[in-house]
Amino acid sequence: MSTQHPPIVHTVAALREAVAGWRARRESVGLVPTMGALHAGHRALMRAARARNSRVVVSIFVNPKQFGPNEDFAAYPRPEGADLAVLAEEAADLAFMPGVEEVYPPGFTTTVAVAGLTEGLCGAHRPGHFDGVATVVAKLLIQTAPDSAYFGEKDYQQLQIVKRLARDLDIPVEIVGVPIVREADGLALSSRNVYLSAEERRIAPALYAALRETAAAVAVDPHRAGAILTTAIASLGKAGLRVEYLELRDAASLAPFSGDLSRPARLLAAVHLGRTRLIDNVPVPPG
Repeated sequence: MSTQHPPIVHTVAALREAVAGWRARRESVGLVPTMGALHAGHRALMRAARARNSRVVVSIFVNPKQFGPNEDFAAYPRPEGADLAVLAEEAADLAFMPGVEEVYPPGFTTTVAVAGLTEGLCGAHRPGHFDGVATVVAKLLIQTAPDSAYFGEKDYQQLQIVKRLARDLDIPVEIVGVPIVREADGLALSSRNVYLSAEERRIAPALYAALRETAAAVAVDPHRAGAILTTAIASLGKAGLRVEYLELRDAASLAPFSGDLSRPARLLAAVHLGRTRLIDNVPVPPG
Protein backbone atom coordinates (compact mmCIF):
# COMPACT_ATOMS: atom_id res chain seq x y z
CA MET A 1 0.00 0.00 0.00
CA SER A 2 1.51 3.31 -1.09
CA THR A 3 1.84 6.21 1.34
CA GLN A 4 2.72 8.79 -1.30
CA HIS A 5 -0.17 10.45 -3.10
CA PRO A 6 -0.10 10.53 -6.90
CA PRO A 7 0.99 13.60 -8.87
CA ILE A 8 -1.65 16.35 -8.87
CA VAL A 9 -2.46 18.40 -11.97
CA HIS A 10 -4.68 21.46 -11.92
CA THR A 11 -4.94 22.26 -15.63
CA VAL A 12 -6.40 20.50 -18.65
CA ALA A 13 -3.09 20.99 -20.48
CA ALA A 14 -1.15 19.14 -17.76
CA LEU A 15 -3.78 16.38 -17.64
CA ARG A 16 -3.56 15.87 -21.41
CA GLU A 17 0.23 15.86 -21.31
CA ALA A 18 0.26 13.09 -18.72
CA VAL A 19 -2.30 11.00 -20.60
CA ALA A 20 -0.43 11.52 -23.90
CA GLY A 21 2.72 10.08 -22.29
CA TRP A 22 0.82 6.93 -21.28
CA ARG A 23 -0.81 6.67 -24.70
CA ALA A 24 2.64 6.83 -26.35
CA ARG A 25 3.46 3.68 -24.39
CA ARG A 26 0.11 2.10 -25.41
CA GLU A 27 -1.15 2.11 -21.83
CA SER A 28 -4.91 2.07 -21.20
CA VAL A 29 -6.52 4.78 -19.06
CA GLY A 30 -9.47 4.60 -16.65
CA LEU A 31 -11.17 7.72 -15.29
CA VAL A 32 -12.96 7.97 -11.94
CA PRO A 33 -14.81 11.31 -11.75
CA THR A 34 -15.56 12.38 -8.14
CA MET A 35 -16.46 15.41 -6.05
CA GLY A 36 -14.02 14.31 -3.34
CA ALA A 37 -15.01 13.38 0.24
CA LEU A 38 -13.89 9.92 -0.84
CA HIS A 39 -15.24 6.80 0.86
CA ALA A 40 -15.33 3.04 0.26
CA GLY A 41 -17.75 3.52 -2.64
CA HIS A 42 -15.15 5.63 -4.44
CA ARG A 43 -12.50 3.05 -3.59
CA ALA A 44 -14.65 0.44 -5.36
CA LEU A 45 -14.68 2.65 -8.47
CA MET A 46 -10.89 3.02 -8.36
CA ARG A 47 -10.42 -0.72 -7.93
CA ALA A 48 -12.73 -1.43 -10.87
CA ALA A 49 -10.71 1.03 -12.96
CA ARG A 50 -7.43 -0.48 -11.81
CA ALA A 51 -8.59 -4.02 -12.66
CA ARG A 52 -9.06 -3.07 -16.32
CA ASN A 53 -6.51 -0.33 -17.01
CA SER A 54 -2.78 0.33 -16.84
CA ARG A 55 -3.41 3.85 -15.49
CA VAL A 56 -6.09 5.40 -13.28
CA VAL A 57 -6.97 9.10 -13.22
CA VAL A 58 -9.20 10.36 -10.39
CA SER A 59 -10.75 13.79 -10.82
CA ILE A 60 -11.80 15.75 -7.73
CA PHE A 61 -14.01 18.71 -8.53
CA VAL A 62 -17.01 19.99 -6.58
CA ASN A 63 -19.08 21.07 -9.56
CA PRO A 64 -21.07 24.25 -8.85
CA LYS A 65 -23.31 23.72 -11.89
CA GLN A 66 -25.00 20.67 -10.39
CA PHE A 67 -26.06 22.37 -7.15
CA GLY A 68 -29.34 24.29 -6.90
CA PRO A 69 -29.57 27.73 -5.24
CA ASN A 70 -30.67 26.28 -1.86
CA GLU A 71 -28.43 23.22 -1.92
CA ASP A 72 -25.23 22.44 -0.02
CA PHE A 73 -22.47 23.64 -2.41
CA ALA A 74 -20.77 25.81 0.24
CA ALA A 75 -21.10 23.14 2.95
CA TYR A 76 -20.17 20.15 0.77
CA PRO A 77 -17.26 18.33 2.48
CA ARG A 78 -13.83 18.99 0.93
CA PRO A 79 -11.28 16.99 3.00
CA GLU A 80 -8.34 17.30 0.58
CA GLY A 81 -5.71 15.68 2.79
CA ALA A 82 -7.88 12.65 3.53
CA ASP A 83 -8.81 12.34 -0.15
CA LEU A 84 -5.18 12.34 -1.24
CA ALA A 85 -4.44 9.65 1.37
CA VAL A 86 -7.18 7.49 -0.21
CA LEU A 87 -5.65 8.03 -3.67
CA ALA A 88 -2.28 6.94 -2.27
CA GLU A 89 -3.76 3.80 -0.71
CA GLU A 90 -5.57 2.91 -3.95
CA ALA A 91 -2.44 3.59 -6.05
CA ALA A 92 -4.12 6.08 -8.39
CA ASP A 93 -1.71 7.36 -11.04
CA LEU A 94 -2.91 10.96 -11.30
CA ALA A 95 -5.19 13.36 -9.44
CA PHE A 96 -6.91 15.99 -11.59
CA MET A 97 -7.99 18.79 -9.24
CA PRO A 98 -8.98 21.80 -11.35
CA GLY A 99 -10.29 25.09 -10.01
CA VAL A 100 -13.70 26.38 -11.07
CA GLU A 101 -12.17 28.82 -13.59
CA GLU A 102 -10.22 26.00 -15.26
CA VAL A 103 -13.43 24.05 -15.86
CA TYR A 104 -15.66 27.06 -16.55
CA PRO A 105 -13.43 29.88 -17.83
CA PRO A 106 -14.80 33.42 -18.16
CA GLY A 107 -17.30 33.53 -21.02
CA PHE A 108 -18.26 29.84 -20.70
CA THR A 109 -21.82 29.51 -22.05
CA THR A 110 -22.34 25.88 -23.18
CA THR A 111 -24.70 23.47 -21.44
CA VAL A 112 -25.04 19.77 -22.25
CA ALA A 113 -28.62 18.58 -21.68
CA VAL A 114 -29.79 14.96 -22.09
CA ALA A 115 -33.53 14.89 -22.77
CA GLY A 116 -35.88 12.18 -21.53
CA LEU A 117 -33.68 10.39 -19.02
CA THR A 118 -33.29 13.57 -16.97
CA GLU A 119 -37.04 14.03 -16.50
CA GLY A 120 -38.69 12.67 -13.37
CA LEU A 121 -37.04 11.07 -10.33
CA CYS A 122 -34.18 13.34 -9.13
CA GLY A 123 -34.59 15.52 -12.24
CA ALA A 124 -38.07 16.58 -11.16
CA HIS A 125 -36.87 17.66 -7.72
CA ARG A 126 -33.49 19.19 -8.61
CA PRO A 127 -34.08 21.40 -11.67
CA GLY A 128 -30.91 21.90 -13.71
CA HIS A 129 -28.96 19.34 -11.67
CA PHE A 130 -28.47 16.85 -14.48
CA ASP A 131 -27.58 19.56 -16.99
CA GLY A 132 -24.75 20.46 -14.62
CA VAL A 133 -23.73 16.80 -14.30
CA ALA A 134 -23.88 16.17 -18.06
CA THR A 135 -21.87 19.30 -18.83
CA VAL A 136 -19.04 18.53 -16.42
CA VAL A 137 -18.91 14.82 -17.30
CA ALA A 138 -18.79 15.60 -21.03
CA LYS A 139 -15.89 17.95 -20.34
CA LEU A 140 -14.03 15.41 -18.18
CA LEU A 141 -14.44 12.67 -20.79
CA ILE A 142 -13.17 14.96 -23.56
CA GLN A 143 -10.33 16.35 -21.42
CA THR A 144 -9.07 12.94 -20.25
CA ALA A 145 -10.02 10.80 -23.30
CA PRO A 146 -10.04 7.61 -21.17
CA ASP A 147 -10.75 4.11 -22.44
CA SER A 148 -13.35 3.68 -19.72
CA ALA A 149 -14.95 5.78 -16.96
CA TYR A 150 -16.47 4.48 -13.71
CA PHE A 151 -19.68 5.60 -12.01
CA GLY A 152 -21.51 4.17 -9.00
CA GLU A 153 -24.95 2.61 -9.32
CA LYS A 154 -26.15 4.56 -6.27
CA ASP A 155 -26.65 7.51 -8.63
CA TYR A 156 -28.53 5.21 -11.00
CA GLN A 157 -30.32 7.89 -13.01
CA GLN A 158 -27.00 9.72 -13.44
CA LEU A 159 -25.35 6.50 -14.69
CA GLN A 160 -28.00 6.04 -17.40
CA ILE A 161 -27.68 9.72 -18.40
CA VAL A 162 -23.89 9.45 -18.72
CA LYS A 163 -24.19 6.28 -20.83
CA ARG A 164 -26.62 8.08 -23.17
CA LEU A 165 -24.45 11.19 -23.29
CA ALA A 166 -21.35 9.24 -24.36
CA ARG A 167 -23.35 7.32 -26.95
CA ASP A 168 -25.13 10.35 -28.41
CA LEU A 169 -22.00 12.50 -28.63
CA ASP A 170 -19.81 9.68 -30.03
CA ILE A 171 -17.33 10.00 -27.16
CA PRO A 172 -15.21 6.85 -27.53
CA VAL A 173 -15.35 5.69 -23.92
CA GLU A 174 -16.96 2.74 -22.16
CA ILE A 175 -19.12 3.86 -19.24
CA VAL A 176 -18.91 1.25 -16.48
CA GLY A 177 -21.45 1.05 -13.64
CA VAL A 178 -20.10 -0.23 -10.32
CA PRO A 179 -22.43 -1.80 -7.70
CA ILE A 180 -23.46 0.16 -4.61
CA VAL A 181 -21.21 -0.19 -1.56
CA ARG A 182 -23.14 -0.33 1.71
CA GLU A 183 -22.54 -0.13 5.44
CA ALA A 184 -23.08 -3.37 7.38
CA ASP A 185 -26.67 -2.30 8.12
CA GLY A 186 -27.45 -1.63 4.46
CA LEU A 187 -27.14 2.16 4.25
CA ALA A 188 -25.67 3.13 0.87
CA LEU A 189 -22.37 4.97 1.26
CA SER A 190 -22.56 8.68 0.43
CA SER A 191 -20.38 11.69 1.17
CA ARG A 192 -23.52 13.36 2.55
CA ASN A 193 -24.00 10.70 5.26
CA VAL A 194 -21.73 12.84 7.47
CA TYR A 195 -24.72 15.21 7.82
CA LEU A 196 -26.75 12.56 9.70
CA SER A 197 -27.13 12.90 13.48
CA ALA A 198 -26.67 9.77 15.59
CA GLU A 199 -30.45 9.26 15.78
CA GLU A 200 -30.90 9.85 12.04
CA ARG A 201 -28.08 7.41 11.31
CA ARG A 202 -29.99 4.81 13.34
CA ILE A 203 -33.14 5.38 11.22
CA ALA A 204 -31.45 5.64 7.79
CA PRO A 205 -31.11 1.89 7.04
CA ALA A 206 -34.93 1.68 6.93
CA LEU A 207 -34.69 2.98 3.35
CA TYR A 208 -32.74 0.00 2.01
CA ALA A 209 -34.84 -2.44 4.04
CA ALA A 210 -38.03 -0.99 2.52
CA LEU A 211 -36.59 -1.06 -0.99
CA ARG A 212 -35.64 -4.73 -0.73
CA GLU A 213 -39.02 -5.70 0.73
CA THR A 214 -40.90 -3.68 -1.89
CA ALA A 215 -38.88 -5.04 -4.83
CA ALA A 216 -39.47 -8.61 -3.60
CA ALA A 217 -43.24 -7.97 -3.30
CA VAL A 218 -43.40 -6.48 -6.81
CA ALA A 219 -41.53 -9.49 -8.20
CA VAL A 220 -44.20 -11.79 -6.76
CA ASP A 221 -47.18 -9.71 -7.97
CA PRO A 222 -46.16 -7.01 -10.49
CA HIS A 223 -49.76 -6.10 -11.31
CA ARG A 224 -50.20 -4.85 -7.72
CA ALA A 225 -47.12 -2.60 -8.00
CA GLY A 226 -49.08 0.62 -7.40
CA ALA A 227 -50.64 -0.62 -4.15
CA ILE A 228 -47.31 -2.08 -3.00
CA LEU A 229 -45.56 1.28 -3.53
CA THR A 230 -48.32 3.13 -1.65
CA THR A 231 -47.84 0.80 1.33
CA ALA A 232 -44.04 1.25 1.20
CA ILE A 233 -44.32 5.06 1.14
CA ALA A 234 -46.56 4.95 4.23
CA SER A 235 -44.14 2.66 6.08
CA LEU A 236 -41.16 4.89 5.25
CA GLY A 237 -43.10 7.86 6.62
CA LYS A 238 -43.79 5.96 9.85
CA ALA A 239 -40.07 5.20 10.14
CA GLY A 240 -39.34 8.96 10.07
CA LEU A 241 -38.29 9.35 6.43
CA ARG A 242 -39.98 12.02 4.28
CA VAL A 243 -40.39 10.45 0.84
CA GLU A 244 -39.56 12.62 -2.16
CA TYR A 245 -40.21 9.77 -4.56
CA LEU A 246 -40.41 5.99 -4.64
CA GLU A 247 -40.85 4.76 -8.20
CA LEU A 248 -40.54 1.69 -10.38
CA ARG A 249 -38.83 2.29 -13.72
CA ASP A 250 -37.50 0.34 -16.68
CA ALA A 251 -33.86 -0.31 -15.77
CA ALA A 252 -32.42 0.91 -19.10
CA SER A 253 -34.80 3.60 -20.41
CA LEU A 254 -36.11 4.77 -17.00
CA ALA A 255 -39.60 4.75 -18.54
CA PRO A 256 -42.40 4.16 -16.00
CA PHE A 257 -42.86 0.50 -15.11
CA SER A 258 -45.33 -1.21 -17.44
CA GLY A 259 -46.13 -4.14 -15.17
CA ASP A 260 -44.00 -6.45 -17.32
CA LEU A 261 -41.04 -8.06 -15.55
CA SER A 262 -39.68 -9.71 -18.71
CA ARG A 263 -37.49 -6.58 -18.97
CA PRO A 264 -35.17 -5.54 -16.10
CA ALA A 265 -36.81 -3.06 -13.71
CA ARG A 266 -35.35 -0.81 -11.03
CA LEU A 267 -36.92 0.54 -7.85
CA LEU A 268 -35.56 4.02 -7.07
CA ALA A 269 -36.10 6.31 -4.08
CA ALA A 270 -35.12 9.66 -2.63
CA VAL A 271 -36.01 10.54 0.96
CA HIS A 272 -35.23 13.32 3.43
CA LEU A 273 -34.02 12.60 6.93
CA GLY A 274 -33.49 15.79 8.91
CA ARG A 275 -31.43 18.02 6.61
CA THR A 276 -29.99 15.08 4.67
CA ARG A 277 -31.29 13.83 1.32
CA LEU A 278 -30.67 10.12 0.78
CA ILE A 279 -31.04 8.25 -2.51
CA ASP A 280 -30.93 4.53 -3.13
CA ASN A 281 -32.13 1.91 -5.59
CA VAL A 282 -32.38 -1.84 -6.06
CA PRO A 283 -33.05 -4.11 -9.03
CA VAL A 284 -36.40 -5.87 -9.13
CA PRO A 285 -35.92 -9.64 -9.49
CA PRO A 286 -37.11 -10.75 -12.94
CA GLY A 287 -40.48 -12.44 -13.24
